[in-house]
Amino acid sequence: MRAIAIDGPAGAGKSTIARKTAQELGFIYVDTGALYRTIGYAVNHFGLSTKKAGEVVSALDRIHVELKFIDGEQRVFLNGEDVSDLIRSPEVSMFASEVSAIPKVREFLFDLQQDLANHHDVIMDGRDIGTVVLPNADLKIFLTATAEDRAKRRYQQFLESGTVVDFDRLLEEIKQRDYNDSHREIAPLRQAEDALLIDTTGNTLEESIDLLQKIIRNRLGLE
Repeated sequence: MRAIAIDGPAGAGKSTIARKTAQELGFIYVDTGALYRTIGYAVNHFGLSTKKAGEVVSALDRIHVELKFIDGEQRVFLNGEDVSDLIRSPEVSMFASEVSAIPKVREFLFDLQQDLANHHDVIMDGRDIGTVVLPNADLKIFLTATAEDRAKRRYQQFLESGTVVDFDRLLEEIKQRDYNDSHREIAPLRQAEDALLIDTTGNTLEESIDLLQKIIRNRLGLE
């Protein structure tokens, strides 16, 4: 089995770029951020606070998360319900950042992530894939872009989906998420020493996908 680990800050395009690249190469795409979003969504849905570790941990025995691949697309299920679309709001993004700092949550999801990598060729993205989850990955990539560029992309995505958001607030949320992810005690966001840095600032989505595919094919000797 071959594993590609892609880390980077929120809004860097990891999910979209990794998903399309996985489809092209015939790998399974694993969006670990969706797992943390699901935990955050569930805790809030239960009426508990994602800021209180005790409340989050107490909710874990009521949470069953599954990843299913339907027509080649990853869908996330919470207690049997497909929540793939419900977990994509800016609010849930912040919930994900808060619960991901809790060690018990990371332990809760760790085995699921490793099991997927042990049984499939995977492209897995997140915040600590190359440093913690898949330290022996065949290729590690740290994908990034400026906060302003990432905010513009997210803003456009929301507009295209018919959701009205304030750009300045979105930018501040991304900066706060960056701070939270890079300063948490457990598995902080950082570039693995052996990871390749790719900055997509100014790139179109197609340019970023093309660049990543070329690098992966070259590094892994794929035709």
